[in-house]
Amino acid sequence: MKRHLTGLIAAPHTPMRADGSIRLDRIEKQAELLSGGGVRGVFISGTTGEGMSLTLSERLNIAERWQAVAGGDFPVIVNVGHLCLTDSKVLAAHAQKIGVHAIATMAPCFFKPAGIKDLVLFCAEIAAAAPELPFYYYHIPALTGVVVPMLEFLREAAERIPTLAGVKFTYDDLVDFRRCLAFEGGKFDILFGRDEILLSALALGARGAIGSTYNFAAPLYKSIINAYDTGDMVTAQKEQTRAMELVKVLEEFGGLPAGKCVMGTIGVDCGPVRLPLRTLSDDQRKRLGAELERIGFFSYCLGRRAS
Repeated sequence: MKRHLTGLIAAPHTPMRADGSIRLDRIEKQAELLSGGGVRGVFISGTTGEGMSLTLSERLNIAERWQAVAGGDFPVIVNVGHLCLTDSKVLAAHAQKIGVHAIATMAPCFFKPAGIKDLVLFCAEIAAAAPELPFYYYHIPALTGVVVPMLEFLREAAERIPTLAGVKFTYDDLVDFRRCLAFEGGKFDILFGRDEILLSALALGARGAIGSTYNFAAPLYKSIINAYDTGDMVTAQKEQTRAMELVKVLEEFGGLPAGKCVMGTIGVDCGPVRLPLRTLSDDQRKRLGAELERIGFFSYCLGRRAS
């Protein structure tokens, strides 16, 4: 199995045209922005990538394009989660065929697993379709509605999934998070997924994180990590507060639609979101820009402010 991932891993947006079709030609620019800004890899077709709103063929094409432009030193993790187990297995097998770094899946969110054993059985089927790739469980109860302790998941899955690498932990149960980090002497890679409380995770031992705001605010989070690593907690706390303000502003404008708007603001237009999400209106875009200016976003963002 591959080594634990460290540093910031972005969850990139899926670039789309005005009619909702995918713009694969924009992915290279996304990759250049991220790798040039110190981001260590990408987690594609997840929540930020609107993976559950994409067709199977779109997800296959997106994975191929990201792997083609990423290069060997920029890990690509493919979210293969799907309501249909067969389609998840198709995505997993394809990810192995094109040589990505790892795969991940979330719990199904319509017919939900009754407990840990059923969740592990579901994940084991998907992992078996890509037996050469590290497998991560994508823990995001806010969207799946599946709330189970990840420590119990690791205990059960370690016996059933030979390729189990760890968890993308997008939840605020920091007790469970720390226990997962310590499980079996730190054997598993527990990647933190809540940007607004990254500093808390660092204090508990996190060394890798996956997040949506790393697409455009990686320098801010690198400052948090650097300050923490050098023992400068005053600076780390100050910078984390700035990140909290950024996330708060984005949430006020719809979260993911606001994030896509921000990408255009810094010169990497990722287009609209898909229904049922709503793309920001011109007035909302103007007000979002003013809020970003107010909190000093353009002093630390990646790229540039588009004219």
